[in-house]
Amino acid sequence: MTEQPSLAGRAQLADVFSRVARSLEPEPDVERTVRNIVSAVSASVPGAEHVGVSLLEDGRIRSVAPSSALVARLDEIQHELSDGPCVDATFSGQVYRTGDIVADGRWPSFGQAAAELGITSMLAVRLFTANTLLGALNLYSTRTDAFDSDAEHLTELFAAHAAVALVGANRQAQLRAALNARDVIGMAKGILMQRHGLDEDRAFGMLIQASQHANMKLREVAQWLVTECCEDHPGPRSLPPPGK
Repeated sequence: MTEQPSLAGRAQLADVFSRVARSLEPEPDVERTVRNIVSAVSASVPGAEHVGVSLLEDGRIRSVAPSSALVARLDEIQHELSDGPCVDATFSGQVYRTGDIVADGRWPSFGQAAAELGITSMLAVRLFTANTLLGALNLYSTRTDAFDSDAEHLTELFAAHAAVALVGANRQAQLRAALNARDVIGMAKGILMQRHGLDEDRAFGMLIQASQHANMKLREVAQWLVTECCEDHPGPRSLPPPGK
C-alpha cells in the first residue's frame, strides 16, 4: 500500500502545485507558455532529463521550445516516422510510458532510433481540453524504467494545467493577430482615401476588389500597400544633430 503524505507533506505539495499553476498562466505568446511548461516539468517530475512539447497544427505535429537539441531531434524523428509515444499520445490515447524503448514492440522504428541517441525511457501525455486536442507533453530519460506510476500521475497533472494555459495563449495570439490585421487594414484604407479622394467605404471596397483579383488575403493586400507606401515615402533615418 502506498504511504500517504503527512499533513505537512500535503501542505508542501499544495504549495508546490499553487506555484506551478501560477507559472503555467498564459504568456503573451505560445512559445513562452511552452517554455514555462517545459521548465516546470523538468524541475518537478522525477526522472525527466529532457522535456518537449509537440503541438498539433493543421493535422501535423511540430516540436515547440524543446529543452535541448536532443529533444528536437527525437520529436522530429517521431513526426517523420509517424511512430512513437508522442504520436500515439496525440492521436490514439492519453498516456504512453516505456522503460526500455528499444525492446518495446509498440514502436520498433522509433525505438531503435531513440536508443541510438541514448534514450531508454519515455513518457508521453496527451495535451487536451474538453474541446481542443493540442498535442503531447514528452519526457525522455537515458535510464531504464525512469518513470514510475507516480511520475506518470504528476505529468498528467502538469498536462492538464498546461493544456488550459496553451488554450489561453492561443486565444491571446489570435486576438493580437486580429487586432494587428485591423490596424494594417485601417492604415491601407487611409492611404487609398488620401491618394484617390475616396470615402472610407469605397476605400475598403477597393481593398476587397484587389484581394479578390490578386487571390490574396485582405490583410496581405493591405500590408503590401502599407509597405509600398513606406518605401515610396521613407521617414528620416535619424534625428539631425543639435544646432543643424
